[in-house]
Amino acid sequence: MKSFMAKTNEVDRKWYVIDAEGKVLGRLATEVATILSGKNKPIYTPHVDTGDFVIIINADKIRLTGKKLEQKSHFYHTGYPGGGREISYKRMMEEKPEMAIELAVKGMLPKSSLGRKMIKKLKVYSGAEHNHEAQQPEIYEF
Repeated sequence: MKSFMAKTNEVDRKWYVIDAEGKVLGRLATEVATILSGKNKPIYTPHVDTGDFVIIINADKIRLTGKKLEQKSHFYHTGYPGGGREISYKRMMEEKPEMAIELAVKGMLPKSSLGRKMIKKLKVYSGAEHNHEAQQPEIYEF
């Protein structure tokens, strides 16, 4: 019996649109990470990027459960000495709601060059409009 290994040039990639309005951040991020990595396909191969493209709209209308909006924060470093910065999720959702979704999904992908390729297939928009109509995306419901 022979094992099937998907090849990068043989993968058929689709485009999906997900409406984030009223969805919980973590539950949305797990579903998106599954699609980006290709784990929802029967041809999934761990060392090959078999995932699809995902467009998320209405990122500004996403929910955080409990007191996460007030208590949760994101720490990052600018690269300069003493450049540690912290931003609360309340401020992040007001200024850059796309960043909250991108960070959640990025944390659920592999921490390797393969994961960096996967995150490039994610497009997040805070409004209801996106500029990917030419790719004829399908609406994804979960």
